[in-house]
Amino acid sequence: MLVASGDLSHKLKADGPYGFDPAGPVFDQRMGNCFKTGDFLQLMTTPAELADSAAECGLRSFWIMAGALDRHRAQAKLLAQEGPFGVGYAVAVFEPGEYDESRNIGEQAAKLFREEIERRRSREDAYLALARYSLEHYVRTGRRAALPENLPAELTGQKAGAFVSIKKDGQLRGCIGTILPVRESLAEEILYNAVSAGTGDPRFSPVREDELQDLIYDVDVLSVPEPIEGIEQLDTKRYGVIVEAGSRRGLLLPDLAGVDTVEQQVEIARKKGNIGPHEAVNLWRFTVTRHI
Repeated sequence: MLVASGDLSHKLKADGPYGFDPAGPVFDQRMGNCFKTGDFLQLMTTPAELADSAAECGLRSFWIMAGALDRHRAQAKLLAQEGPFGVGYAVAVFEPGEYDESRNIGEQAAKLFREEIERRRSREDAYLALARYSLEHYVRTGRRAALPENLPAELTGQKAGAFVSIKKDGQLRGCIGTILPVRESLAEEILYNAVSAGTGDPRFSPVREDELQDLIYDVDVLSVPEPIEGIEQLDTKRYGVIVEAGSRRGLLLPDLAGVDTVEQQVEIARKKGNIGPHEAVNLWRFTVTRHI
């Protein structure tokens, strides 16, 4: 017997311990449907953004359970599902059946993932293509790439701070950027920051060559930060925040999954800058133009 244990969404009720997010009920409904019907492909292809916003903690356990039953029929039965305290709970049983090659769910999910990567690559704008080109060239050769020719003037003719974020399997794989421009152009800013995000983010090991095909890139171009008097002038969807105490500085980009309040936003930025919760700080806000 294999037991796959974990909660569903933690954000089903405003008065629950983790608050409410519209993704919470959507995620729980999806899980309930998967458990009821045995649709493991839907389970395996649950969008990472949905899972993150729902603040779940059981999805990877459920994936391992589905993998244990790969290429086998499974009689599914949802025994119970509820969320009385703002956290989702469910109990289901899957009885393994005979071998069935058509239920090669792992391969089907991998194929859909690869097709989605290719779709995203086909519609990359110049910002994303430049970030990907820069990191791929560096990982494969060990040398920084020169700027490609024929880049649009909006990249070569202006200066701005920019952050490059890299994701793999829906999870952050690296994020590095500059608040204000330090290069001769926005293009060079992205060229250098892409390599730093992939190889210099201390939270992660450097990107390997065999990972390159699975990476997704975001580029955020920052406006010039402006000082503000307090958090009442912030909006998590519209503004990023910079928290500054002496020489220490923490930054958080706007509109991030799981960051629902300005208090959360400032708290995370404090931690990133190694700034204590009660230290006096200066606050700055900025907007971004996001390329995804």
